[in-house]
Parts: sequence; structure tokens; C-alpha cells
Amino acid sequence: MLLRVTPPSEPARGTPDRGAVDVGGLRLSYLDHGGPGRPLLALHGHFGEARTFAPLAARLAPAWRVVALDQRGHGLSDRPPGAPPEADFSRRAYVADAAGLLHHLGLEDAVVLGHSLGGVNAYQLAARHPGLVRALVVEDVGAEIEDDLSFCLEWPERMPTRADLLAGLGDSARHVADSVREFADGWGLPFRAADMVASQRQLNGDHWADWRAGTCPALLVRGARSPVLSAEHARRMAERRPGTRLVELDTGHAVHATAPTEFAAAVRTFLAAL
Repeated sequence: MLLRVTPPSEPARGTPDRGAVDVGGLRLSYLDHGGPGRPLLALHGHFGEARTFAPLAARLAPAWRVVALDQRGHGLSDRPPGAPPEADFSRRAYVADAAGLLHHLGLEDAVVLGHSLGGVNAYQLAARHPGLVRALVVEDVGAEIEDDLSFCLEWPERMPTRADLLAGLGDSARHVADSVREFADGWGLPFRAADMVASQRQLNGDHWADWRAGTCPALLVRGARSPVLSAEHARRMAERRPGTRLVELDTGHAVHATAPTEFAAAVRTFLAAL
């Protein structure tokens, strides 16, 4: 049971509305930043959650209404039943979750923005449900993926204080500190480490067919110091998918978090041209 949530460091206009939708028997939580603008669905990466996009929502308002999903097994959303590797973190399931939220809110023809895991989910949603996606923003993820998150299995699950948890996380604390929460049995993170490992394994693979299948305009944002998406791979992605613009920013993998002003400016420029 969740007791307390640390607020985002840079909230959007007021407090976003927290909503939920049932998709395939899972209760999925989302944040709706509201406003009169056009819809933009934001999908976070592994270890993330919807509120990571609060600073971006503030910068895009009021022209864009940002709705951010806590993807399955993350944040306040349910995890799929079963122990890994039986738990369903498949490509089909993630895409169905995003499509289900858009249908629930009546938001067709939305821009879909995704970071890392969320970026693959975004371009697969565009490929498999083209009527739902007006344009794509894909942040620092490729069309061929081979990664391993098993290092997170060493992270402590619960600690008596926030300081103890951050100390136990070591160097990884800087990447997940904003997600730290207090639960009934101590301080921890809003996901299961084994789920993240299973989800990554089901993300790995060759996704060129989905990347190239989409026909809507796309912005591919790469962190110039990212170990995840190489310059050469990003160049090939832009060349092989018509209507794709490539932007590189001087940051690492989490571009939206480490260069929020520059990232928002690149996104705004792209959206203005739609």
C-alpha cells in the first residue's frame, strides 16, 4: 500500500488529475495535465513513471494537453499476474495498454512521445494502430535492442529510511531518486526489480519492421553521450523512415530529464510544424 508520493520537482500548471483505466484486467494509472490543447500521450522508460513528464507538460502548455501513463508494473499501475518470466510484459501488452488509454479518453489522432521502453511502445503503437497516432517523438531508443537490466536485482527492496535506501542504491540512486517512495513496510521503488528484468528481455529484439511501418511524422531525439542509441544507429533510423527528423542534444540517455529545456524546445519546434 502506497502511503506517500514525493511530488515532481517541477510541476505543471496546478496538480494534474490522476485517473485510471482498466485494460485487459489491469488497472492502469495515468496523469492528465489537462487544458485546452491538443493531446499528447507520454510513455516513460523502465524504472520510470508518469510524473517524469511533469516539467515537459508545463513547457508545452497550453498548446498541448499532456497525458502520461504509468505503464504496467510501474508507478501506481498494476503489474501483470504471475511471477517473471510468466508475467506479461510483451510488446502486444504494452501497445494494447497505450491504445486502451487513448480509446478510454477519446483521444484519437494524438501525438505519442516515448522514452526508451516507451519509445518502442510509441512507434509500435503507430505501426499497429495508425489511426490513433498523429505523430511520434521517440527519445533515445533504437530499432534493434539488446540490453540487460539484471543489475537492478541487487538493489534493496525496502529500507527503513529514504537515506538508507539511497545509500543502498549506490550510483544508481541518481537515476531513480525521484521515484523513491514510502510504503507501509519501509522505503522503496514503485516497481519490482524482477519485473524490469523480464520486461527488458521481452523488449529485446529486432523492431525495424515496426519502425519502418509507421507513416506519420516522427522526431527522433538522441542523447549525444547516450550508451543506448549510437549515432550511426540513429542516422540509419532517420534514413530508413520517411518523415523522420533527427535531433541530438548534449546529454545522456534520459534526455527529457537531464536537458529539459533543450528537449522541450526540440519537441515544441517539431510539434509546431505538424
